[in-house]
Amino acid sequence: MTAQFGAHEIMEIHEVLTDTIDGINQFQLYRQHTRDPQLRQILDKQIQFTTQEYNNIVQAMNKRGMHKAVPYRTPKNSAPIYGLDNPGSNAPNTSANELDDRDIASGMLGCHKASASLRMMAALECADPEMRRMIQQGAINCSEQAYEVWQYMNQKGYYQVPTMKEMTTNTMMNTYTTANTQGMNFQYQ
Repeated sequence: MTAQFGAHEIMEIHEVLTDTIDGINQFQLYRQHTRDPQLRQILDKQIQFTTQEYNNIVQAMNKRGMHKAVPYRTPKNSAPIYGLDNPGSNAPNTSANELDDRDIASGMLGCHKASASLRMMAALECADPEMRRMIQQGAINCSEQAYEVWQYMNQKGYYQVPTMKEMTTNTMMNTYTTANTQGMNFQYQ
């Protein structure tokens, strides 16, 4: 009997599925502490999407009908707000009862960032092309979900984007020029 997946592949899928379960459970814990209806809507949408994505990976792993990787759709892109506007201080809470919407959004963002990295590393170990695409799409989905949460945080002032002086920014940006490709021998087959 031929193996369906390699050992390394199975271990990476195991890590992705465990991380996904942990993320869903974490978000469910956050739900009871969420006050802002907009954040609760994002949270609920992401729990539902991630649960379906988990089910699709489990079904694909067990070869019960291959499911296509489904992209996460971030509803709207708002223009980022750049600069610092009297950022508040941060410190750990002394109890779970002190969790606020900033804490919840920050936890969601951290979860998505870690999951995106884990999934991309897992995709690099997948030999099965369908599973590889699903895991890759999962990394992209985590990135999109992170950006959705980041946009919420940025608009609420929870995640401010520091900037540099214009001269420093321009100096950094003008450090790079395009590569000269004339004389390079590119051969495509």
